[in-house]
Amino acid sequence: MNGVGATKELSLRVSVATLVRAVFTNPEDGDLMLALERKATLHAGENGLVIEVKSQPFGGAIRIRDLRTLQDLIGDFHFDSERSRSEQDFRIFIRPSNWEVVREFCVQHFSRLDDPILETDPGRELAEEFADTLKVSVKPNQYADKPIATVIEGDPAPTENIHAESYLTARVYRIFEARITDPTLSRAMMANSESYSNQDLRMLALEDARNGGKGRVNAILALSMKLLSAVYLTMSPETRNAPVIFEKNQLAGNVAAVLESVSVPKYQRL
Repeated sequence: MNGVGATKELSLRVSVATLVRAVFTNPEDGDLMLALERKATLHAGENGLVIEVKSQPFGGAIRIRDLRTLQDLIGDFHFDSERSRSEQDFRIFIRPSNWEVVREFCVQHFSRLDDPILETDPGRELAEEFADTLKVSVKPNQYADKPIATVIEGDPAPTENIHAESYLTARVYRIFEARITDPTLSRAMMANSESYSNQDLRMLALEDARNGGKGRVNAILALSMKLLSAVYLTMSPETRNAPVIFEKNQLAGNVAAVLESVSVPKYQRL
């Protein structure tokens, strides 16, 4: 029914995901903070092993609850990996001619509460990623979430995903805001951000690899929303398309997608 990997016909990769603008009030000065997932990853570079530290919004792939509905709409499609297939993650290869149909399919189902076809609530991904970064179980009553927008990146671009490195990817993001309402959790997030430098995370990732792990470690990066937005607004719109260095931190290109006041040429905001 649905295989794995691209074929000559199924050559366009589509990634559909939630991005979460996780915000909280700094307990010290009342500043509104944006929490990003800071990831240190060991991988092979041109000159040997490299440990990259990059920060991105919380969130992850949306799951397809009803595969048959999508298949009836576009015919065959393939998942981009065995993991995506086993978890029914919306990371698939389609015919390029079906892109507009898939795009409208996502927009339509995102507008529905408790949609039976697509999982659009960010709670599952938030719980998993907060567990990775904070080592605590975050409960739904500790934050209030709401949908903000749908963002389309319709001009296919290369992906860093190891399962599809040579294939162009079109992206659909469902943007949510998750406002942390529990002061204890806010303090823990701020403390986590301040406790680890990027160099600390590199050393921990290396230690993880030496102990038989994948060479990965996660933490939180908390940044002032006011300062971050101001920096993006001083940049040319075209520059915002790329990853950004802010206070010596590498921010992924999709950070701008969760900043409402910042327009980015590659994104269509609905």
